[in-house]
Order: sequence, then C-alpha cells, then structure tokens
Amino acid sequence: MNRNNLVLHARLSIERGSKSFSRASKLFSRQTRERAWLLYSWCRACDDLADGQDHGHGMSVVANPQKTIAAMRMMTRRAHGGEQTGNPPFDAFGVVAQECGIPIDFANDMIDGFALDARGWRPETEDDLFQYCYHVAGAVGCMMAIVMGVSPRDQEVLDRACDLGLAFQLANIARDVAEDAAAGRCYLPQAWLAEARLDPENIMGPDRRDALIPLVNRLCDLAGAYEESARVGAASLPFRSRWAVLAAAGIYGDIGRVIKKSDGASLDRRVYTSKARKLGSIVKAFGQALVKSPRRDRQQLWTRARTA
Repeated sequence: MNRNNLVLHARLSIERGSKSFSRASKLFSRQTRERAWLLYSWCRACDDLADGQDHGHGMSVVANPQKTIAAMRMMTRRAHGGEQTGNPPFDAFGVVAQECGIPIDFANDMIDGFALDARGWRPETEDDLFQYCYHVAGAVGCMMAIVMGVSPRDQEVLDRACDLGLAFQLANIARDVAEDAAAGRCYLPQAWLAEARLDPENIMGPDRRDALIPLVNRLCDLAGAYEESARVGAASLPFRSRWAVLAAAGIYGDIGRVIKKSDGASLDRRVYTSKARKLGSIVKAFGQALVKSPRRDRQQLWTRARTA
C-alpha cells in the first residue's frame, strides 16, 4: 500500500476501535492527525494479535502466544527499518516511525507488555502495576508525543506524555476488572488484594464486592493524579495538539470519574460516557488549551526508565 491507502486503512481502524480517540484525533492538524492514525493502527493490530480480538472486541485464546509475540517483534523491527511487510498496520508504523524518528525502544517496550500477558503475568506490587501500564500505554504516550513534534530527547515532556498513557490504562483496568477476571486476568496488585483479604482467583464473588470497590476506586484516583500531571505537559505542544490531548484527557478521565461515582456498577456492566459528555469535554478542552496548566510536581509519581 502507498501512504494514502495506509492512512485510509488506519482511519477506518481507529473509527472501529476507538470512537473516543477518533473524535479527539480530528482536532489535530492534518499531518499530525494522519500520523496519529498510522501509529494507532499498529498499536491496535498488536493488541488484537496479543488478545485474539478484532479491534478490541471478542477476546479469545491465542494458540501460540509466544510465537505471536515473536512475529510481532519481527514485523515491527522490519517496518521500523523501512522494509515493506505486506501487513498494513505494520507498514503504517514504518511510515510514521520514519517520518517522525520514533525510537525502536518505545515500540519494543510496548510489545514487552503483551509478552507479560502472554505468560500470564500478574503484578505483585503497585510498582509492578505502573511498569505494566508503561509498557502497554505509557510507551504509546511517548510515541504520540514524538508524533506531535516533541523531541525524543525531551525527557521531561515525554514523562508527562507517559503519565497520560498511565492515566488511560489505569482507567481501563478499573473499567474492565470483571471482564479481565472472566478471561483469567487480574491487574490489581497482589499486595492490594492481600490487604483487602481478597483471593486473587475469586475476586468477583458477591460477598467480596464491598472489599473490591475501594480497590477499583483506588485505581480511579491514581488515574486522576496522572491525568493532572499529563495536562502540564500539554502546554509544550502546538495549540491544536494541545487541544486534542486535553480533550482526550477529559474524555478518558471521565471514565474513571464515572466509575468511581457508580459505586461498583462497573463490576456488573461496562461503563461508558455519553456522546454529549464527550463533546462537552472537547469544548471544555478548547478553553483549557488557551491557558497554561498550573505547574504540578512529579516527584511523588512513578517514573519510567529512560531508554531513548
């Protein structure tokens, strides 16, 4: 496929896979929007391969997860080096990586997260949880920042971009506790479960609900803290990119806020935010993008190992 066809393929992918990100991406300039779509297409394809899904839906057992991860690494490496793989999402990654100078380390870091899932890994500590969130989302935040023009050497801004990825993933985990449990996964740290006297293999029992809800809320609170930190980093971006990032932060941040307000409803059904609320976040973000976010110190927040 040529670049135009890869962009079209990527646009269709984001429209199917994430209506929230699709809406926020339209606030970018055309060039940045296309590059964001190309990067998303690869991220979505990797996630689907790892989980046996179709655009994030219908998780199924992957027959040989280690082989799948190895193939993912190989195609990503080839695409990053400028080779055509014949697989549109990976070729899309190759295009955006070449255009923006995305370091291969960030791509490998993301794939490392899928490798953790492939071997049935579970976090023992809160630090483990953050490390996992970095792999599957924080590294993507760093790559998105580079797509928006941030230098791969600007570690301070990349840390803030990583924070937004962490916020998104923490909200995802809070939203999907029941869905993950049904698939045999649990991303709540074992240390948290021990404190709450919850059995990691049976956290969804009706008699355990009162102990589980505070842990879900704890995830939401952490997501909010990293969201606020990420908003500081948005000030370094061009206006339209800043607007898009703040809109995405508001849209996704609302998921955590709705979960916490629901008092456990997310354990019975998947929580969504309304289209009107998402549009409200976009409008609100326009005003936020016009003013500089208050400075927020990161000293109390988890920080990635800097590899780029």
